[in-house]
Amino acid sequence: MRSIKFVDAFSSEPFKGNPVAVVLDAQGLNDDQMKTIARWTNLSETTFVLPPKDPNADYTLRIFTPKGELPFAGHPTLGSAHALVESGLVKPKNGILVQQCAQGFVPIKVEDNLFTLEMPEAKVKEFSQEDTTTLESILNCQLIAPAPVDVGPIFVIGQVKNVEKLLQLEPDLSRLAEFERKLKITGITLFANYPDSADIEVRTFAPSCGVPEDPVCGSGNGALAVYRKFRGLSETSSYVAKQGRKVGRDGRLHINVDSVIGVGGECVTCLKGELNV
Repeated sequence: MRSIKFVDAFSSEPFKGNPVAVVLDAQGLNDDQMKTIARWTNLSETTFVLPPKDPNADYTLRIFTPKGELPFAGHPTLGSAHALVESGLVKPKNGILVQQCAQGFVPIKVEDNLFTLEMPEAKVKEFSQEDTTTLESILNCQLIAPAPVDVGPIFVIGQVKNVEKLLQLEPDLSRLAEFERKLKITGITLFANYPDSADIEVRTFAPSCGVPEDPVCGSGNGALAVYRKFRGLSETSSYVAKQGRKVGRDGRLHINVDSVIGVGGECVTCLKGELNV
């Protein structure tokens, strides 16, 4: 029997953030078993905690969607850190945990129930006019200067004219999945500014990964923060990204845009149990 927790990341209230299933003792599970469990939970991501492979790390994390493994993802990273700290399985050293995953080492700052990850170095790539036109057709919406950002997962970031238009979007998910596979990207993250505020509304779509719409996407928002900094769109060093309203969630991400970009949020455990495998 293995302990498992269902954690909502980016919320202090159950059923409001983005859920992740965390298998706290995954030693002995093979890849096929992990894939089967991820399909069974049917969440956007399921994580598996393993001992660290390097003395500089506190633990190793493997992250699976229902369709396969990811090198890194934001909300599963924070939700897993919360589950481990809450269970007493790891203790932050000087307020920092270090996760090891396929992407590398990920430092996580822990302040009470606020977990903040430092985004890995990222690159903003070029996006052709042809790809822009295709994506706008799929979304049925004009985008302002879209561009891919590689944070391990690769997201195409695009700005929408206003929040109302963003929330009205109904993408053609079949065409979008095909588009993502063709460009070898993880998903699409779109944002719009709130008037007279530094805060933004965000939506993320990743149908090629089995996630039609991600309720609250940490890595997508990390890529978005990189994009906003690159484009000179961040007027303040910190802001709140709101995500999930369209799918009945209410996530809040605390974004810091300094020399290192930080993506943080509160987490709450909704369910504890044992996995019979």
